[in-house]
Amino acid sequence: MFDSVLVANRGEIAVRVIRTLRDLGIRAVAVYSDADADARHVREAHTAVRIGPAEASRSYLSIPAIVDAAVSSGAQAVHPGYGFLAENAEFARACEAAGLVFIGPPVAAIDAMGDKIRAKATVSKAGVPVVPGASDVDIPDGDFASAASKVGYPLLLKPSAGGGGKGMRLVHAPEELDAAIESARREAKGSFGDDTLLMERFVTTPRHIEIQVMADTHGNVIHLGERECSLQRRHQKIIEEAPSVLLDDVTREKMGSAAVEAARSVGYVGAGTVEFIMSAHDPDEFFFMEMNTRLQVEHPVTELVTGLDLVEWQVRVAAGEHLAIRQEDVVLKGHAVEARVYAEDPARGFIPTGGTVLAVHEPAGDGVRVDSWMAPGAVVGSNYDPMLAKVIAWGPDRAAALHRLDLALADTAVLGIGTNTAFLRGLLADDDVRAGRLDTELVDRRLSTLVSTDVPAEFFVAAAVDRFLELQPSGPVVDPWDVPDGWRMGGSGGVTFRLKSGAARAVVRVQGTPAAATVFVDDAEPVQVSARRDGDVLEIRHAGGFHRYRQACGPDRTVWLARDGLSFPFGEQEFVLASRGEAAGAGPVTSPMPGTVLVVKVAAGDVVKAGTPLLVVEAMKMEHTVTAPIDGVVSELPVRAGQQVALDETLAVVAPQEEQQ
Repeated sequence: MFDSVLVANRGEIAVRVIRTLRDLGIRAVAVYSDADADARHVREAHTAVRIGPAEASRSYLSIPAIVDAAVSSGAQAVHPGYGFLAENAEFARACEAAGLVFIGPPVAAIDAMGDKIRAKATVSKAGVPVVPGASDVDIPDGDFASAASKVGYPLLLKPSAGGGGKGMRLVHAPEELDAAIESARREAKGSFGDDTLLMERFVTTPRHIEIQVMADTHGNVIHLGERECSLQRRHQKIIEEAPSVLLDDVTREKMGSAAVEAARSVGYVGAGTVEFIMSAHDPDEFFFMEMNTRLQVEHPVTELVTGLDLVEWQVRVAAGEHLAIRQEDVVLKGHAVEARVYAEDPARGFIPTGGTVLAVHEPAGDGVRVDSWMAPGAVVGSNYDPMLAKVIAWGPDRAAALHRLDLALADTAVLGIGTNTAFLRGLLADDDVRAGRLDTELVDRRLSTLVSTDVPAEFFVAAAVDRFLELQPSGPVVDPWDVPDGWRMGGSGGVTFRLKSGAARAVVRVQGTPAAATVFVDDAEPVQVSARRDGDVLEIRHAGGFHRYRQACGPDRTVWLARDGLSFPFGEQEFVLASRGEAAGAGPVTSPMPGTVLVVKVAAGDVVKAGTPLLVVEAMKMEHTVTAPIDGVVSELPVRAGQQVALDETLAVVAPQEEQQ
């Protein structure tokens, strides 16, 4: 067994591999770019080596930098994780040349399966069924139109040199072919440095089934069952499960045997995945798509139903050990489902979000596993993949696993960054998903019902109450004059907040005390609530029940609230102490309490809308933005920045425009 192994990756897979290395008593060496100097995988390794700046091409994709790090750190072997250099034959060769064991398949196997065209030809000779198609190699003089007509429409264009959905184009008719080829070649060249294309018949209502294989250096090859990976967006998996509800025992064994033969055909060693496609309407017919010569993102579901640690067996096989289990020893117990949590916005085409993590809460409990790299202060930028974590649940059957996963996602909160957690919960609740009626196009068909830009009113209530709690004076003795209740001669007018979350806005008035508050959201009926803070959790009770919101505040005073998988930021948190009539009507805009004018945002004669910020007054060690009560014109502005003002002193006068004519 090795004494020291370098993990040539980052994020959750680096954390996950380091965990197994520690369990095996192996010294774990991490590598990091400048962007990851304080990352979780760096802190959890025994030692770490800097390999370059944030750009992946100059750090995690730099073969010389990683090999030098392994040699200088005294590592005996390198685990590549997935992504980056995991399926790079040149990297495997460089490791071997430096006297390092590459924890992965032989170079020849990576070469053979790394090219989709060669891979199909190789496994076809071994008797594995392949999708009918053609490639640049087969098509004379680039006559794609003729070849396409033989393959048949719809067809799928795929880069020969890569995966992950990059460069893939679905072509429904001949008139779409030329534009699709041009686009696919451009993206393939940019992503993989090779614009060679493969075209394949597109299987209707396709299901994506993959088989996990494991092979040692002594000729033993077994499969560990299948994973269903049909729930995808942009050809990228988002929810995976094991086993598949589509396969019976006979089909499982046929696909498993085909996967084993595919692995044998290239002299495979280590953990690998053979991917197949089949029609949801004809599960007896399946076709080889490709082989991933590495560990898969979704490997945890296989681990949970087999009880095996795949990383451990990668390491043991690379160290020359025999596989300790035979094919007949592999038994699938229960069901497991994994959801990928991404920093992305499903409502905007799944574009990456990013930012700084303010707080993290990850679920735990029986049958729940989380593979994550999240920690407060982590920065999610544009240099790397936006996947934050994987939440995985096991149950004695599929229904139990889905239920546990839904509860786990509801208890997942990454504050400071927009994520796809609510989308994942919506997808898991879909009737067809629950029934196991899956295909790779399901997400596209249902997307409009699975995403929303709406901010529930209850979150506006929680955000206003959270700010209201911030205003409460602290200490055992409270001067009544320090209580910000908007008191006037006619009684308490409460505190009015103007809140914004994305494109959503609301005016929220909180009246009373945190223990007994009346909350008005715009013109809706008031809500009676009782609120308190428990650390970073906001607890709110009302007639509808009891809710707990995870809370975090950013340096720009944007407050994030999360509950049941939903999370929203609330910025531009303006408030003014006023009676209900004063908040809605015209007239002088007065100072809510004694303070100092910090900023004057308008000038006399400016035309403003209701809610337009006029001035910023500092009081009670907080900044208060004073806004226009109505649409109109600033007719008077008697104060300046730096001026001390008294309670109820006039700061500005906004008059309706018709009064100025």
